[in-house]
Order: sequence, then C-alpha cells, then structure tokens
Amino acid sequence: MTSARYNIVGSMLALVGAMATISPAMADKGPGFEDPNNWPQYHRTYNAWRFSPLADINKDNVSKLKVAWIHQPGNITHGLQATPIEIDGVLYYISAFNNVWAVNAATGETLWHYAPKLAPISKQVFYAAASRGVTVGRGKVFLGTLDGRMIGLDQKTGKQVWSTQLTDQKNEYGALFSSPPQLAGNVLFGGTTGGDQPMRGKIYAVNADTGERVWTFEVPQDDPKSWPGDSYKRGGGTAWLPGTYDPSTDTIYIGTSNASPDYFTRGREGDNKWTASLLALDPKTGKLKWARQETPHDAWDFGAPYEALIVKDKEGKDVIVHLNKSGFVYVMDKNNGKLENAWQFAEHLNWAKGVDKKTGKPIDPVYPEVGKTKLFCPNLLGARSWNHGAYNPGTGLWYSHAMEVCNEVVSGPDDPNSLKAISALSLGIASIKLVPPPNDESHGRLDARDPITGKVKWSIRYDMPPLSSVLTTAGGLVFTGDMKGHIFGYDADNGKELWHFNAGSGLRGGPISYKVDGKQYIVIPTGLGSHAPGFLAGAYPQIKDLPGGAALIAFTLE
Repeated sequence: MTSARYNIVGSMLALVGAMATISPAMADKGPGFEDPNNWPQYHRTYNAWRFSPLADINKDNVSKLKVAWIHQPGNITHGLQATPIEIDGVLYYISAFNNVWAVNAATGETLWHYAPKLAPISKQVFYAAASRGVTVGRGKVFLGTLDGRMIGLDQKTGKQVWSTQLTDQKNEYGALFSSPPQLAGNVLFGGTTGGDQPMRGKIYAVNADTGERVWTFEVPQDDPKSWPGDSYKRGGGTAWLPGTYDPSTDTIYIGTSNASPDYFTRGREGDNKWTASLLALDPKTGKLKWARQETPHDAWDFGAPYEALIVKDKEGKDVIVHLNKSGFVYVMDKNNGKLENAWQFAEHLNWAKGVDKKTGKPIDPVYPEVGKTKLFCPNLLGARSWNHGAYNPGTGLWYSHAMEVCNEVVSGPDDPNSLKAISALSLGIASIKLVPPPNDESHGRLDARDPITGKVKWSIRYDMPPLSSVLTTAGGLVFTGDMKGHIFGYDADNGKELWHFNAGSGLRGGPISYKVDGKQYIVIPTGLGSHAPGFLAGAYPQIKDLPGGAALIAFTLE
C-alpha cells in the first residue's frame, strides 16, 4: 500500500445547518442527478460534481469488484489523460495523437476508431500527444486537436463531418486544444494551450453543427492601465481546461491561465486582465457577463483554469467554488461573481498572507526578484494539478487531491533567441528548482472538505502527489489512483480504504461510472503521462523509473 491514512482531529462537519447539503433521497431528480445511468459530459453534469447517482456498487460490496474488460489504444505516449464519455451503452474516449475510440461500454469491443491527419507542424509543439477527452452531443463527437482545430465526427460511424482551423500555430507558439471543447446549446467553445508562451490567450466558439466560427474572446485586454504598451499581445491567459455551460442561467464558466512571462513581470505592470480569472460568458455572443480575477498581476504561475464547482451555500444559494493554483479557494455568487468566502487549501503557502474577503486580492504578496533565489509555496504546478476533484451531495463533501511541493525561483528576462521555436516557453526565470516545503517532505493528499468553509473531514497522505481525477458515487464511495498505478476505493464518510487494484502504470485521467443492461461499471483510464511528472521529477527522482502505459480498465461486480 502506498498511502498512509490519517484523521484531522477536531474538524467534523455539521452537515445540517452548517451548509445546505442535499441527500440523494431528497434531490434524486435535481441538478447532479439527471441521467443517472450515463456519463454524458466531461464532469458528468454541468455543476462539475463528478458524482454518479448509482449505488449498486457500494461500501458493502466494493471489495468484490473485478475487471470486466480492458481497452488498449496501442499508443502509450503521455498515457491516458482523458475522462471518457458514456451514453446509452457506448463509451467514447481519446488517446495519444487525437485518436478517438467508440467502445461497447459492456464488453470493451471497439465499434469505430478515428485517426486524424495532423498537420506536420503539430510535431513541433510543446504540449504534444495528449488530450483530456471528447464531447458528445447533437449526433456528433467533438474534439480539439494538436494542430489547432475543432472537429466534428458522426457519432455512429466516426466519420469526419467538419473541421475548422482556429489557431495559427506558426505565429502563436503552437497553440493547440489539449482539452475537449464543450457544448452550450448549438455552440461549441474552448480555449488553447499557451499560458506559458508569449501569445495572447483566446477562447473560441464555433457552430456545433457546421463548424462555422461564431465568436472569439481575447483574454488579455487592450487596456494601457492593465497591460502597458502592446504587452497584452504576448500576455498568456489561455483557457486550456474545459469550461462548463450552465443551462439554468445560459452562462459559460471558464477559467484562464497565468500571465506571461510567468515570473518576470517588468513590462506588464498592471493587473493584467483577464488572466488568472474565472470568466462568465454569454454563449451566443462571447460577451463577458462578469469576471473574477483571482491573481492580479500574477508573478507565480498561479492561474485559474480549474473546474467551476457549483454547490449551495448555507442559505441555499448557488455558489461557485473555485480552486486556484495559488493554494486558495474562492467561493463566489454564481450570478455575479461576488466573493462570499476564500479559504486556504494548501498546507504550505508563503507567497501571500491570505485573501482580502472584501476585494478578493491577495494580502501582502511576495514577488520574485531578479538575481535572488526565493522560495515559493505552492510550486508552479499549483497546490493541485489540473486533475479534478469530486463533490458528493450525500456527504456534503468535496474530495480533491493536493500537492505539497515548493519551488526556488530566480526571476529573469527571457532571452529573445530562446523564443524562436514554436515550442518555446516564456517563464521569465533565470533558474527554477522544485524542493520540499520547509520542515516537511514533499507529499500529496486527498482531502474531504466542506467546499464552502474548507473544513477538513478526513485526509489521506501519499508519498507522491496523485495526478488522477476523483470520482464519487451515491454508493458512498470515492475512487482515485496514484502515480504508481494503484487504484483505490475509499469510504466517502471516513476515508477508509475498502478496495484497491494495481493497474501497472499511474493514473492521470478521470474515472467514471455508468450502468448498462442493469449492471454498474467503474471505468478508469490508466497510463502515467503529461508534463507534470517531468516537472515533479525534480522533487521525486524516482518518477523517471515509473512505467508508462495506456489502458482503459472497466470494473464491475461478479
């Protein structure tokens, strides 16, 4: 066993009165419970819970889980980072180099396979090979590609229906879609990579039926107070993770990345809107409804691209709970972005003293310096990487991984000669080194918390930060895995390990659950990948010896 469980004393949650939790019996037809047998969206539902209402697999029988089938795409480059989609007995997922698969969800049999012809320039990009998934709807399967396109495939056959080139990779540092674009009615929207590169972040939207461009939202603003001179043209701020669409308010919520250069801010004095922000956009026009910038004048690579979790506060009002890479979580009114609360997620955090609850700005931030080594916690990968958390309305708890790793940074201007390749990064550093936190060892966690207050119910400590997303179910379970390939099933109430399986290669993608022919399945992408393990190898040299892989493993009861 590779993890050690420990309890956090004195942090038991009062689920009645402290917050408005929803039991499955009370809300089995409400948001988060719709279409219980399927996993139709990236987070299953628009509120980003990653919660399955299915309970056939539960605390009493999870120990009897067995492998039902395994699907291997045949290419292990960067592992499997996708969250599969399952609708009516067919599972759709993406593997390396934008290969899309439709699979029988009960047997693992391949139904169709799409292999795109990628432009040769895509071989020069920095964020090569991997994608985080596909989107299914309107009779099509949608993907964003390594060569900067959005593509629509026929859902039944996998044949290409349309393809639209959206980025100019030669002049935009290889900007590509590493996450699946999302649907908002008949609009398909998404952002690209490039927050760490000298380019202007954009969010694109096309007509989902035809691929015709609808609108483009440019993240860095042409505003001299926010971006001096023409610094906005290379200011970063890309939206590289999937946004969500809330049909109840007809609003897109999508987070943006750090400003560029990351650590050297000379020449971009100002707050650098709208980098490191959560945006609320009108899906039809792309116009900004509201925005909350979480890290003004970001100088630490503390962007805000993570999922917008929607839950109810103690008054029963819908709020967004939004983790920032900085180690702070922001709780805001869903309708206008007004700050309701902010709490500290990272155990080790030294770049600011806190968050001003009135303004939302960091208190007394400490900035990098040229020619001076400074320690910053969290590190540039964040207090958590992009692997998503999960919320269970039955327990009222949000389950999310964390990493306690810091970095030593010396700020410095980029050498223009180093920015000629389209794969070049604009980090603004003379040097960077990942190191353990002061008086502690580098480690990871899985926390079960009240999402509104941040109070911890239970926590599990791992020797290396897990990079898997989390799944929780109405059966009272939490599923996730670690970098060594161990898959765990935990009791959602207390964190007790109830089941485990050794997959042979680490987890980076998103576990899901669904039901076909009366049988519930747990499906877990395996195969360690992405650039995060490479960065973390500075703190964990043993990562370089962990095996690669790529296999989609389905589990069910006998």
